Amino acid sequence: MSGLIIEGYASLFGLADLSGDVVLTGAFAQSLRQGRSVPMLFQHDPGEPIGVWRALVEDAKGLRVRGEILGETARGRSAQALVKRGAVDGLSIGFRTRRSRPRRPRGRYLAAIDLFEISVVTFPLLPQARLQLTPQPALAA
Repeated sequence: MSGLIIEGYASLFGLADLSGDVVLTGAFAQSLRQGRSVPMLFQHDPGEPIGVWRALVEDAKGLRVRGEILGETARGRSAQALVKRGAVDGLSIGFRTRRSRPRRPRGRYLAAIDLFEISVVTFPLLPQARLQLTPQPALAA
């Protein structure tokens, strides 16, 4: 089975999510420097890994990710079909807050976080966190 390559921003700096939290520039730096593997899950379910993240990069806009949804499992095949058809196109981060300050009237400014997973989701808490399919190169004849 072949994988489906996806990419997008799992988090965007300076935008409030639906709970009022705002991720600040540099919030991922320490976590990314540690070089730990970050699982790709489906709907934040730790029992539903669906692929692997190949690249995680903090740029001026946010946390840009590129990964592969694997087709070797039933959940991976299902996730591939949903993503290909546009039924699921959100990205969402699972993290632990290391450093934050309150944001009024609600939420927090997140200055440092430990990233522990990135999920493909139906409804991202940050509505702008969306994935896109990466065109696959044609196979040589």
